[in-house]
Amino acid sequence: MQVHHTIASLRQALATAPRAFVPTMGNLHEGHLSLVRQAKAEMAVQHGGGPVVASIFVNRLQFAPHEDFDTYPRTLERDCALLEGAGCDFVFAPSEAELYPEPQGYKVMPPSELADILEGHFRPGFFTGVCTVVHKLFNIVQPTLAAFGKKDYQQLMVIRRMVAQLALPVQIIGGETTRSDESGNEGLALSSRNGYLSEAERAEALRLSRTLKAMIARWQGGERDVAAIEAAALQALREAGWAPDYMVLRRQRDLGAPVEGAPLVVLGAARLGTTRLIDNLEL
Repeated sequence: MQVHHTIASLRQALATAPRAFVPTMGNLHEGHLSLVRQAKAEMAVQHGGGPVVASIFVNRLQFAPHEDFDTYPRTLERDCALLEGAGCDFVFAPSEAELYPEPQGYKVMPPSELADILEGHFRPGFFTGVCTVVHKLFNIVQPTLAAFGKKDYQQLMVIRRMVAQLALPVQIIGGETTRSDESGNEGLALSSRNGYLSEAERAEALRLSRTLKAMIARWQGGERDVAAIEAAALQALREAGWAPDYMVLRRQRDLGAPVEGAPLVVLGAARLGTTRLIDNLEL
């Protein structure tokens, strides 16, 4: 596995081969590694093989001033060892000065109806930062396909829309959420920020996916008062000491209001102590 820190050296190494891409902010876990393996397998099926490139870059543009940019864990040596074990071929780990040699005045701004709801409402500008860095990384890596995790459900949707509307020649594949060892959908969705949780908080964190499952059970049991389902979920978390941002039932297609017969998804974001967790489950 090769590690590159400059755009020029990466481009020279990649030459003309079709390739897959897995963008990350580092501090990797099994969810990231599963995306690498999935991308590798897709390349084998679709193209008879091809390298996988993973990027490691903590993107300042998607952090608000009060968020954890400065304290976000940076574990490059460990991350590279994990990526090599997962079959990654190239790592692109640029410095901030390499990726943003001057202030990034040109930005990709996704439409407000998708980017300013849910995560975008509570983290203004987040998806502009995500789209800008992903578009820039696509231009650098020029992948044939790119893999993103479904844990960041809205982000995956935003990226897919960006690729479609800007006619980018990249196939986007979504990887299923990787969870902790607990059985079924109650396992804690793996996240780089789970490392902020204490041992007691990790046990309590399972409540988020269980609350999402309870929302699904009410809908599948015939209840159609969406506001009541959502309010009950919010109240359940508050009573347990959480500070929820949202617990919603939406259409998978566009995160709009539920429609009978349409595939749905429940999504939630809540703060446990000082750690903000997100999760979702598809119906």
